[in-house]
Amino acid sequence: MLDIASAPNLVTFVRNGVVVPAMGAHDADKYMPFFWTLFMFVLGCNLMGMIPWVGAPTSVLATVGGLALMVFLIGTTLGIKQFGVAGYLKNLSPSLGLPIYLAIPIVPLVWVIEAASLLIKHVILAVRLLGNMVAGHLVLLGFMGIGFGAHAVSMSTTSWGFAAFISIFAATLLSVLELFVAFLQAYIFTFLAAMFIGNATHHH
Repeated sequence: MLDIASAPNLVTFVRNGVVVPAMGAHDADKYMPFFWTLFMFVLGCNLMGMIPWVGAPTSVLATVGGLALMVFLIGTTLGIKQFGVAGYLKNLSPSLGLPIYLAIPIVPLVWVIEAASLLIKHVILAVRLLGNMVAGHLVLLGFMGIGFGAHAVSMSTTSWGFAAFISIFAATLLSVLELFVAFLQAYIFTFLAAMFIGNATHHH
């Protein structure tokens, strides 16, 4: 078991601010090593985008798709382990309490919708992280292009100096924002992963 009392503050934050709200305190310590590793991996990949000419691995579809697929497979595996195959499939659809003549046509339809929703949620999990990381880099590239793009060659010295100053100032502010986004997206991705896995391993 992970000794939270002696853990660094960031570990405590991931447990109490991410895993516990998503999964509950009962299962938090059991799954904490995985979610801590996931959080640090996503954060590290995001921060790599702050290094010139390196780029963030999380701005690549293969990386975020692999992470989302891993979350889906872990949730499915743990759900089947917890409830069995039939129980896991049944748990995908909420209990509606319908009479039998309504349950026969409606419950299968609801199950199909919920199963499709489960897949879509994991796709969105990947696309959300990808979009946020790519968008920031594109905006940063746009700001740098204002002062240092090919069109800057045709500017006068005064105009170019002003454009370069605005470009560097805006890029600096955006880089600070990108640093915040790197932590925020690691938090959001880990929180959603914990919530999806928690839903797969608990009755609802």
